Amino acid sequence: MQSNYRKIGDFIQLVDVRNKDLEVSQLLGLSIHKIFIPSVANTIGTNMKNYKIIRKGQFACSIMQVRRDKKMPIALLQDFEEAIISQAYPVFEVIDENELMPEYLMMWFSRSEFDRQATFYAVGGVRGSLEWEDFLDFELPIPNLQKQQEIVNEYNTIVNRIKLNEKLNQKLEETAQAIYKHWFVDFEFPNKDGKPYKSNGGKMVFNEELEKEIPVGWEKSILIKVADIIMGQSPKGESYNEKGNGELFYQGRTEFGFRFPSVKMYTTEPKRRAKKGNILMSVRAPVGDLNIANNDCCIGRGIASLESKINCNSFLFYLMNDVKNQFKVSNDEGTIFGSITKDGLYEIEILKATDKVIQSFNEIIKSIDNSISFNCEELFYLNQLKDLLLSKMSNIELGKEMV
Repeated sequence: MQSNYRKIGDFIQLVDVRNKDLEVSQLLGLSIHKIFIPSVANTIGTNMKNYKIIRKGQFACSIMQVRRDKKMPIALLQDFEEAIISQAYPVFEVIDENELMPEYLMMWFSRSEFDRQATFYAVGGVRGSLEWEDFLDFELPIPNLQKQQEIVNEYNTIVNRIKLNEKLNQKLEETAQAIYKHWFVDFEFPNKDGKPYKSNGGKMVFNEELEKEIPVGWEKSILIKVADIIMGQSPKGESYNEKGNGELFYQGRTEFGFRFPSVKMYTTEPKRRAKKGNILMSVRAPVGDLNIANNDCCIGRGIASLESKINCNSFLFYLMNDVKNQFKVSNDEGTIFGSITKDGLYEIEILKATDKVIQSFNEIIKSIDNSISFNCEELFYLNQLKDLLLSKMSNIELGKEMV
C-alpha cells in the first residue's frame, strides 16, 4: 500500500434498509454515467416493500457487467433526502465523515483510472461482475479533512460552471425551437411591417395535399429539394486509429454530444465526407438524432450529412429537429425506423417556406447558435479541467498541488 493510501473498505459500510412500510415512493435508477435517474421500470404488480431505501449522503452501485461496460455505475445521493432503488444495488455509506467526506470519495469514483481498475478486476463470464471484496480492497489517498474540502470545493466550482453552461445551452435551443414553431408552424413570421403574418391578415391558401391552409408562396416539398444529402460509408476497420492519423471520423450517434460530436476516432481511408457546419443525422436506430460537424470529417454508415442549398444551416438544423418527431413513435416501438435509406431520407416530406423567410430566420437564429457554439467550446475545456483535477487526485500523497 502506498503511503497515505488506505483501503476503501476501512471507511465504508453496507446499509440494507427495506421499504417495509412503503413510506418512500421516489424510485430511482442508477446510470452508467454515475448519476441517479428517475426509474422507467414497470413496477405494476411489484412488491415495493423489498426495495432498498437510500438516504442523502449514501451511495449505491452496481457490480454487475463492469467488464462489459468498462465502467462501474456508482452514485452519491445528493438531490433527495431519501429514495428507493432496486434491491440488486449494494447501498453503502461512509462510516465517519470526520475522516472521509462522501463528496471526496465520489470524486475518486468518478476518475477514469478508477473505472479501469474496476474493469481489470471484474470477472465472471459475459457479465463480468466485480467481487465486493475486491472493491473493498481498492485504495485511495486520504488527506486531512481540510484538504479534502479544498479539493471538493475546487471540483464543485468547475462542475457548477459546467451545469450552468449546459442549462444555458438548453434554454437557448428551446428559445430557437420556439421561434421556429412561431414562424413555420403557427405561420407568425414577420410580415413586411414586422407584425406576425397570420394574425395580421397574411394571405393564406388551402393546400389539398396537406389538407390545411398555408401562407402564399409556401409549398409541400421533400428534403432533397432544400438540402444536399450525403449518406455515410464506413472505411475499412484496419484504417481506424485514435492517434490522429488521417482524417477525423464519426461512425454513428455514439459520438454525438449536446450539439457537437466528440472526437474519438480517425481513419486513413476516408470514404464519405461532411464539411464543418453540416448537419449530422443518425440514420440507424434511433433514427433522427442530430449534431453539427464542428470540423471537416469523414462519416460512417450510421450518419448522413445535410447541407442547406441556400446556405441556411441554422434553419436546416431546426427544421430537422421538427422533422425527427416523425421518427419518434416508430423508434419507441422499435419497428419501421430501425434505419432509414437514402431514398427514404431524400423523400421526407416538408413544408417549404419562401427563401426570403428562411433567410430572415437564419440571420436571427445564427446569433443564438453562435452563443451555443461558444458555450460548447467552453464546456469542452471545463470538462478537460475537471478530468485533469480528478486524475491528479493520485498525487495528493506526494504533497503535490492539484492543478
